[in-house]
Amino acid sequence: MTAEAGASTNPDADVVTTADAEGVRTITLNRPASYNALSVALKERLLAELTAAARDDDVRAVVLTGAGAAFCAGQDLKEHVNLLLADDPAPLRTVSEHYNPIATAIATMPKPIIAAVNGSAAGAGAAFAYAADLRIASSSANFVMAFAGVGLGSDSGASWTLQRLVGYGRALELMLLGRKVHAEEAARIGLVSEVVDDGEVVSRAQQVAAQLAAGPGVAYRKIKETLAAASGSTFTEALAAEEAAQAELGATADHREAVDAFVNKRKPTFSGQ
Repeated sequence: MTAEAGASTNPDADVVTTADAEGVRTITLNRPASYNALSVALKERLLAELTAAARDDDVRAVVLTGAGAAFCAGQDLKEHVNLLLADDPAPLRTVSEHYNPIATAIATMPKPIIAAVNGSAAGAGAAFAYAADLRIASSSANFVMAFAGVGLGSDSGASWTLQRLVGYGRALELMLLGRKVHAEEAARIGLVSEVVDDGEVVSRAQQVAAQLAAGPGVAYRKIKETLAAASGSTFTEALAAEEAAQAELGATADHREAVDAFVNKRKPTFSGQ
C-alpha cells in the first residue's frame, strides 16, 4: 500500500507506508506512538513491502525509515508478553516467520537499500539497519543491542552483520553490555556512513538513493553478490566469483553505454540492464 492510497477499513493497513520518486521507494515503519515497535501486523506488512520492492523493476533503490521520533524500537514487548501470558505459541515462531525473512529480504535486496535512521534503533530494529547496504543517521540517532536485557540472544542477522561492520570484539561488547551507541560514535566505529542534522536524514537518504537509482543497477547487484560471497569464501573463490560477474556485466547494456559515454565525453544514461 502506498502513502497516497485511499483510506482502508483495515486498522493495520497503514503500519507500513510507501512512496515512490525518482526510482526510489521509501518504506516507512508507521507506528510512531509506539516508536515503530514491531507488532505482528507491522512485521507481516514490512516483509510484503520489501518483497514487492525487490520485484518491481521501476524501483531501483530503496530507503527504509521510521515515522516520528524513532527508527524502530524492536519487538513490541506489550504484544509479546500478552501472547506469552495467553500461552499463544506465536512469539516462539516470530524469528522463523518474521525476523529471518525480513532480514534476508533486506540483506539480499537486488538493488541498493539505505536505512535512514531517524532516532533510536533497538534490537531487531537495529539489526534491520545493519542488514541494509548503507546507514545514514540523524544526529539524535542511536543503536542499542537490547536482546540480553530481556533474556534473549540476538536475531535478525545481527550476529552476522554487526561484527562485519565493527569487528568481533566490539560487536560482542555491544551485545553483552547492551549499551547505547550514539550517532557520533556510530560514525567513528563504522556503524553508519554519514550523520546529518535531525529532520534531514530521510531527504539525505533519498538523495543518495536517487543517485544510485540513476546508476548501473545490474552492476550494483553483482557488487553486492560478490561481496556477500567473498565474506565466506577463500581468495581463490572470490577471484572466480569476480571473474564470472565481470563476464556477465561486460555483456550488459549499461556497460556498453558507459564505455560509449566515456569515449564520447558525455554523461551515461543507465537503464539498469
